[in-house]
Amino acid sequence: MRPVRATVAGLTAALLLGACTSSGPADDTGGGSPEPVGPASASTPSGSGTSRVPTTPGPEEPTPTASPTARPTTPDPASIAALVATRYDGGNLRLGRERGSTSAYRQYFATYESNGLTISGRINIPRGKGPFPAVVLAHGYVDPETYTNGETMLRERDHLARRGYVTLHIDYRNHAQSDKDPGNSANLRVGYTVDAINAGLALKKAQVVDPERVALIGRSMGGGVVYTALVARPGVFDAAVAYAPVSSDTVDNFNKWIRRDDQRQSAARQVIARLGTPEAQPAKWAATSPRTYFDRVIEPLLIHHGTADESCPLAWSRESVAALKAKGKDVELFIYPGGRHTLASPQWDTSIRRTEAFLAKHLR
Repeated sequence: MRPVRATVAGLTAALLLGACTSSGPADDTGGGSPEPVGPASASTPSGSGTSRVPTTPGPEEPTPTASPTARPTTPDPASIAALVATRYDGGNLRLGRERGSTSAYRQYFATYESNGLTISGRINIPRGKGPFPAVVLAHGYVDPETYTNGETMLRERDHLARRGYVTLHIDYRNHAQSDKDPGNSANLRVGYTVDAINAGLALKKAQVVDPERVALIGRSMGGGVVYTALVARPGVFDAAVAYAPVSSDTVDNFNKWIRRDDQRQSAARQVIARLGTPEAQPAKWAATSPRTYFDRVIEPLLIHHGTADESCPLAWSRESVAALKAKGKDVELFIYPGGRHTLASPQWDTSIRRTEAFLAKHLR
């Protein structure tokens, strides 16, 4: 990769640099079609010469323990039980090339560690004195073969950074400059959830972030990441928002985007060989669905969904909300008449104002 002409000596020095004259980012590209649990294009950033974000000691991730009378078992890697049993080690947040900064915030290529993998992303840091509240942004589906660093959720990143939030848009494993995980597709892409949880932990360790005010926002496939992260590791995030999310029932997503797609038959065969078909093994498939574990959710959740969504039916969000409310959870659904999968203005403007008010309420 090309060397960086100018590197950041440290986060404090970066925040003291003069304002950049570049304009804010363009609108969201839309992110293509979603997939289960399941970006203006950037030039290839360099990982060399990056600077480590100053950190503060974070809470130690507890080691899951089994009942002393229980017989040890190894849960399927695609199951929620496997995610619950995982020890997360997110940290080592580093800043690389500065690009796309505005008078309100500075934007950098960024990397962080996620259970042995280095994950790339984009981070916006408000100008001024922190610590700031922060948001992890989990994007929707874009073909990993064509995806480029920080390609999506441009509107959310810009708006929230201008309102004083650090925004970390993550690329996920197998995307952009992130490390590869060849088994992720066969594991129903649960690695994306691992990356989102570790992004939250990495932000909590950064001095510029208030560790008591970190939220997760996901769009489309990233909405499924939201559901799964909340049940896999309650308490990492203080609030969550999902835009046009996929189903919280893994079978819905598997049937729509993998099982019936001729180009993904290899992944479908691998999953079915291990779990069986959803019809023959409903209990095994339920064990991969966040909906089955909604009793674990402790964070307030806000969902936005349009009635004319061409990819994720509104009925999926209604079902998820009903399941959450049946468990007594704090969830709210805003419905946008005529809204497509990617909300356009003025509906998107309404949605982001509602998101901002929701975050202000719960990240106090």
